[in-house]
Amino acid sequence: MQTGTTMTPQLPEDGLVHEGATMVDSVLGRYTEVGAGSRFDAVELGDYSYCDRLCDVANTTVGRFANIASFVRIGATDHPLDRASLHHFMYRSAKYWEGEPDDAEWFAKRRARRTTIGHDTWIGHAAQIKPDVVIGNGAVVASGAIVTKDVPPYAIVAGVPARIIRFRQRPEIAARLERLAWWDWDHETLHARLLDFRTLNAEAFLDKYEGEGRSDA
Repeated sequence: MQTGTTMTPQLPEDGLVHEGATMVDSVLGRYTEVGAGSRFDAVELGDYSYCDRLCDVANTTVGRFANIASFVRIGATDHPLDRASLHHFMYRSAKYWEGEPDDAEWFAKRRARRTTIGHDTWIGHAAQIKPDVVIGNGAVVASGAIVTKDVPPYAIVAGVPARIIRFRQRPEIAARLERLAWWDWDHETLHARLLDFRTLNAEAFLDKYEGEGRSDA
């Protein structure tokens, strides 16, 4: 039996959508990946971001370098709470009566309630993020969390409903990372600095690259 390191297949620049995934009115950035069986509806997936299998994402803008684990649901759609019924016969009416149109106004209202996932974020297994929520850059949503409110940059949230348990970087380091905005660097610059991403902590990385922008060191 052969042993050794398994090489990861290189992603195509125009993104990879795995078997069984469905895409409706959605746009993939460069080097993105959509896991098997996932469903995207009105989603913008930023460069280098990916989701694992069986994710359900709707009406959401995802930044660059987002890490979305399996079974995550983002931007879950609403049912009307103020009407006589909760049922979708009211707005998916064509399913039930020939010649009766669906309620376009209701669907437009849903689509306008967009969720935003920041750059370099991590959404844990089976987490849920409600519509209109903003997840800040660098934030972490723990497995199984249900997020109903905005999450500040570099916060780690957990629980039902999700609450801040700590920050993954000190405030001054988080602020410097946001100013550096390394997620805007081009593909060649990221590659040139790969070893430093791997070996330097955040503060040392900032000390080396602050003020350099896209140019190589």
